[in-house]
Amino acid sequence: MWDAFDPARLTQARRLAEMTKKDVASALGVTPAAVGQYETGVTRPRPDLIPRLGEVLNVPANFFLAGRPANRLDASMAHFRSLRSTPKSHRERALAFAEQVWELTYAVEHEVQLPLVDLPGFAGGEVHPGAELPTDPAAAARELRRRWNLGEGPVTHLVRRMESHGIVVIMPPASDSSASTVDAFSTRAARPLVVLTANRADDIYRHRFTAAHELGHLVLHGDATGDSRQEKEADAFAAEFLTPQESILPLLPKRMDLARLAELRQIWGVSIHSLVYRCRELGLISDATASRTYQRLRALQDQPGFAPEPVSNYSGEQPALLRQAFELASSETGLSVTKLAHKLAWNATRVRELLSVQEQRPVLRLVE
Repeated sequence: MWDAFDPARLTQARRLAEMTKKDVASALGVTPAAVGQYETGVTRPRPDLIPRLGEVLNVPANFFLAGRPANRLDASMAHFRSLRSTPKSHRERALAFAEQVWELTYAVEHEVQLPLVDLPGFAGGEVHPGAELPTDPAAAARELRRRWNLGEGPVTHLVRRMESHGIVVIMPPASDSSASTVDAFSTRAARPLVVLTANRADDIYRHRFTAAHELGHLVLHGDATGDSRQEKEADAFAAEFLTPQESILPLLPKRMDLARLAELRQIWGVSIHSLVYRCRELGLISDATASRTYQRLRALQDQPGFAPEPVSNYSGEQPALLRQAFELASSETGLSVTKLAHKLAWNATRVRELLSVQEQRPVLRLVE
């Protein structure tokens, strides 16, 4: 059976466990060079080592068997929100996480038809195959708003809207402490995927801007270069997508008015910082005024109307596609966490984490 050992699965499991080859070697009682040879396929681990390998990396032993659908990602296929501050090991773990999300999506999609990919500019688009958006970020944002029939006003329930157009959005489980080290990222491989981690401020407004930023990457950028140009373009896309110039300009104060910006924050679902930046780039205020305003905002950051608002208060900005697809498959085809775990060769706990479903156990009630 172990003749079918898949070296790539070992690499994936090791990166998910955030272990180095030296760490794995120490746990197995072999050399780091030996682990390196396992991962390159030069040699295979002895059959008696594989159950121990599963214990060390917290996966079932049959996780390492070849034959299951997989989608291998590399750094050129993913856009990281804060690339320079993201260590290589964390990027590798994030890519391995995205690979698992793809596998889960693939398995669920065998049971339930997910929304068609309606994303012009995305090579795998199903609604507009081959259609392109303008290369200018603001023009692309306006055109996507038009194609998605968003009108000229605020974009409500952004994350759910992205999912309804075939984009898989996922937030790593709260128990995953390592996820917070990667701000957010997106990948264009197969079905488009956006991973949104809990930002340090737990702020719905930053959360929405980050989602729009990653949407910009998906429609504007084929390969990820990690340079500042792509990041600035994604920011410009997000600003125009969430606050179209023609709509927001008449509403912005001609002189700095934080009370007015606090009102607009609630209406348009963007941060006051973002609105100040919009005022500056549209020529309503000077750089000096913007700088002074940012200083004032730091002093007001804990005050009502200026404090961060938790993402958990906004259900429309939390992913639901995979969980709802699983629940539908569960009721219609009898799919269960146990069946999915067997199909994927994962632990059931991992399946529940990525689906955001609770373990269902009967409750014993004692009658006095």
